[in-house]
Amino acid sequence: MNTATDQAQLRSLLDSWVKANLAKDLAGIIAHYTADVLAFDAILQLQFKGREAYQAHWKMCLEMCAGPSTFEVRELQLETSGELGFGHFLGHCAGTDAEGKTQGCWLRVSQGYRKQQGAWLIAHEHFSVPFDPQSGTALFGLEP
Repeated sequence: MNTATDQAQLRSLLDSWVKANLAKDLAGIIAHYTADVLAFDAILQLQFKGREAYQAHWKMCLEMCAGPSTFEVRELQLETSGELGFGHFLGHCAGTDAEGKTQGCWLRVSQGYRKQQGAWLIAHEHFSVPFDPQSGTALFGLEP
């Protein structure tokens, strides 16, 4: 087990995943996930089970922001042990809608990775936005 090599491979996986996001390459995005991925996204559903369900959600998200988009990763931390890995980071996701209005926010992102046939894939993903429990309002304006 070579932790430095595994962490470098995970960083490469994330770089490729971000590039696919920015290119709005649905097939490229989904290629980074295991077939049995379990995802907790910040919007719409409690969970997405499996690559097909998550692909449909990603497709809707990409269509919602038809214009240019941005995705930035900050404070990335990675851990690996054997065939499993874990990472977390702050991600800034922003997109432009059909009217040219750009919306975005910082999200908390956690990912679980599994090495399959020598390649790392995302097996679990969790995007979240903090909220104020008094008002029930999401805190979209927070900055790292």
